[in-house]
Amino acid sequence: MFVVSEEVCRKVVSRADAFDAVQAVFAAMARGDARNFPVVREALGHADALYGFKSGFDRAGLALGVKSGGYWPGNAQKGLTNHQSTVFLFDPDTGQLQALVGGNYLTAIRTAAASAVSIAHLARKDARVLGMIGAGHQAQFQLRAAAEQRQFEKVIAWNLHPEKLSILEAVATELGLPFEAVGRQQLAEQADTIITITSAHEALLDSGWIRPGTHIACMGTDTAGKQELDPQLFSDASVFTDELAQSITIGEAQHAFKAGQLQEADITALGAVINGDHPGRVTDDEITVFDGTGVGLQDLAVAAVALRVACEEGDAKEIAL
Repeated sequence: MFVVSEEVCRKVVSRADAFDAVQAVFAAMARGDARNFPVVREALGHADALYGFKSGFDRAGLALGVKSGGYWPGNAQKGLTNHQSTVFLFDPDTGQLQALVGGNYLTAIRTAAASAVSIAHLARKDARVLGMIGAGHQAQFQLRAAAEQRQFEKVIAWNLHPEKLSILEAVATELGLPFEAVGRQQLAEQADTIITITSAHEALLDSGWIRPGTHIACMGTDTAGKQELDPQLFSDASVFTDELAQSITIGEAQHAFKAGQLQEADITALGAVINGDHPGRVTDDEITVFDGTGVGLQDLAVAAVALRVACEEGDAKEIAL
């Protein structure tokens, strides 16, 4: 069995690696070659933490495993990231444990890769203004990945705690992009592409603010009760997701679905666009929404890359069980 540490994961898995792995697994899911198993996610009743498991099997990529972890909101005060996780990979032929892979960096980079894949396939080609809602740990990964998908000329951002926007401003400056802190309505009215990455439980963007042609990658809602968008927006937009079952139960679409504003048939798997089975964006005026719920197969895909490259480069530690 191998152990691939957080430090090694950062060394061996690039944004391009994560993009390719996530895009491939979305395509496999849409073809029926990969499936996620039901998510377990529960409040611990301790440290205000949420803990759970995401797992699945990618028959195309031969990745079998589970990510165990969750969200500890007090970790920032301890010098730790709030999201903590570990990926367990198993041999699909024997069931033997293959590797323990650090999941914190991989969770961040695969989540950013998912929104980047959605931008690559759904955002207008002439998108120039990138809007960011949220400025937590994940946001800087989102910004770096998104900036590689279009020729953005400016980044505008809003966060509940404005002082944290300095982190995004530093990344934008590094990327050579002008940065401006704005209000939510101003952001919606100016941005061509918007990424929401918060832990909100109420709508942060009103449907009436969104202009025609906008692409929104909604990446923060992964639990029942969370919310970032006005449910009415799902009636006005073309909706895509990583996985339908999660989208209507724990994803952003849960609210519109429960209210009867959205039906299952109205939601398209992003993998269908990748595979060429759905056209994706049809017109420049179309509003597109990607409901990125975060599926276990994403974690397994990037963990498999980390294991493979770490073994090739001699960075994986082998131990006996």
